[in-house]
Amino acid sequence: MLIIVLGIVITLVTCIPVFNQMRQHPKGLHILFFAEMWERFSFYGMRALLIFYLTQHFLFDDRTAQGQYGSYTALVYLLPLLGGFLADKYLGNRKAIAFGALLLVAGHLTMGLHGPQATQKMVVAGAEYNLAVEGRGGSRQVFIETGTQRCLFGGDASHEGCRANVSEGGSITFTGLDADSPMPTVIPNVMETLSEPVRDPLYTNILFLALALIVMGVGYLKANISSIVGQLYEDNDPRRDAGFTLYYYGINLGAFWAAILCGYLGQTVGWWAGFGLAAVGMAVGWLVFTQQRLVFWMPGERQLPEHVGAPPNPELLAKKVGPVSVEWWLYLLAIPGVAAVWFLLQTPQYTFATLMSGLVLFGGYLIYYMVTKCNLREIQELILALFLIFMSVVFWSLFEQGGSSLNQFAERNTQLPNDGFMTVTAAQTQSFNSGFILLFAPIFAALWAWLGARKLDPNTPLKFALALVQVGLGFWVLVWGVQFADDSFRVPLIFLVLAYLLHTTGELCLSPVGLSMITKLSPAAVVSFMMAGWFLSSAFAQYVAGVIAQFTASDTVAGQVLDPGKALMTYKDVFWSLGVVAILLGVLLGLMSFLLKYLGHGKAGRLASKAALEAEAARGVAE
Repeated sequence: MLIIVLGIVITLVTCIPVFNQMRQHPKGLHILFFAEMWERFSFYGMRALLIFYLTQHFLFDDRTAQGQYGSYTALVYLLPLLGGFLADKYLGNRKAIAFGALLLVAGHLTMGLHGPQATQKMVVAGAEYNLAVEGRGGSRQVFIETGTQRCLFGGDASHEGCRANVSEGGSITFTGLDADSPMPTVIPNVMETLSEPVRDPLYTNILFLALALIVMGVGYLKANISSIVGQLYEDNDPRRDAGFTLYYYGINLGAFWAAILCGYLGQTVGWWAGFGLAAVGMAVGWLVFTQQRLVFWMPGERQLPEHVGAPPNPELLAKKVGPVSVEWWLYLLAIPGVAAVWFLLQTPQYTFATLMSGLVLFGGYLIYYMVTKCNLREIQELILALFLIFMSVVFWSLFEQGGSSLNQFAERNTQLPNDGFMTVTAAQTQSFNSGFILLFAPIFAALWAWLGARKLDPNTPLKFALALVQVGLGFWVLVWGVQFADDSFRVPLIFLVLAYLLHTTGELCLSPVGLSMITKLSPAAVVSFMMAGWFLSSAFAQYVAGVIAQFTASDTVAGQVLDPGKALMTYKDVFWSLGVVAILLGVLLGLMSFLLKYLGHGKAGRLASKAALEAEAARGVAE
């Protein structure tokens, strides 16, 4: 309840300056703000729960679940490459967004069909002993059924009755075991006794179908709604960076409440409740975007301008090809697409090959466009955009530990309050990042504008460098916190809060600025395609993030970590290494930034006057 109260306070306090600043921006930003807010509510509501859903309900081991999570999130960011291309060439942004939203509603509703809990057994001396799971989240407990009684596995040392105590090396010793129990008092290596989990095949396939629908929906929607934001501003409009930062506030307002509400319902009421609420959020997002007058009762000037996001060739869309129009063929393309994603989600080993295929298609088309359509200045600007896209892969690979390894760190090795009003679930810690963005996005938007007006705004590569340093420092904060862990190997919550704070300030230096950078450095004809390329880099980052998370994997028994002390030391070693890599690369990029900015011809540094930009353009053509 405390986190809900704080959430209300934060939302009310931060909304005032945000909406005050939005009055100075194109009116269509209001529509995109609220539509994307609800889309992110649905996505991040599911994201907060997914790693726990995989490991605790379906009982996938850590490495498998983290690999599947990485594969899923990689495909989520890969498919906008296709969606952006289809929107640029055929559908237009608006139609692609509306269709993608409907796929997302279907996907989140399907996630709620979770079926029975997966089961697992221990096989000791030829005898089978069931592992029983009760509860979710902080109240989740695992019991070993010995045949004569139920013994609590690990957990609270004050538990009365039979208890299985975990020792170093993975052995367990029973206390309070019945004298006539067939279970031996000591099991040297419990991991060797575990059977493969038994999952209902129908509901396992439903899980992957739901994820495939979500992936395809994001593919049609994500790149296109960000592109429309850029279309609201004229070239070299000094409000552009601030506008994207305010739009980013809307994204994180949805993510913030998703983690709080969906995270709470999913881990306390039931998985169906958390995923179902995410579906409701996406349905509201679709309504906001497609029925603007109905939802907002706004005068016409507050709607998106007619030309923004319109199909490039409406006549082609209406043309019949066989029984249906070209437009409907583009929608039906989602059916084989969902089938392909469904297969890939169950075979993560093919994800990297899929990503490389996307990179070849993206790179091949972009090289063709640069050679045949661009002058020298445009080529240089695209080269800078591609370099910054590459550097963003490093940042997102580390930042996106939030949904996997950091989420599990919160559950396994963080002191989470669990006392009625003061209760915070592990999934709700995902709200820390978005909550800080709500607090700091208006400040950063005002800061960039204030610095820009005084020609002191850091160039875009330097902002990326600052982001890398801060994400590295965030991991080092967690390493520092390990020395304050209690007897149950749990670090005080304040260290996780500080880590998310540093990750958030780093994100604000990179993500909204990066979105704006893509729209500034890309020719209008390929802006949605380049935006999809930005998300393609995130796809690679998500894949790498999944690989990194696997280094933090722990042995689990029915979804519960076997040795919390060993898990904590594993997190410490991995987080230290991640901090070193991020900070070193950040310093190097910072030193290079003062040269790289010249490739942007004034678009990656301080805002130049119109005359100066025209002079630079003339020089670019001449060269």
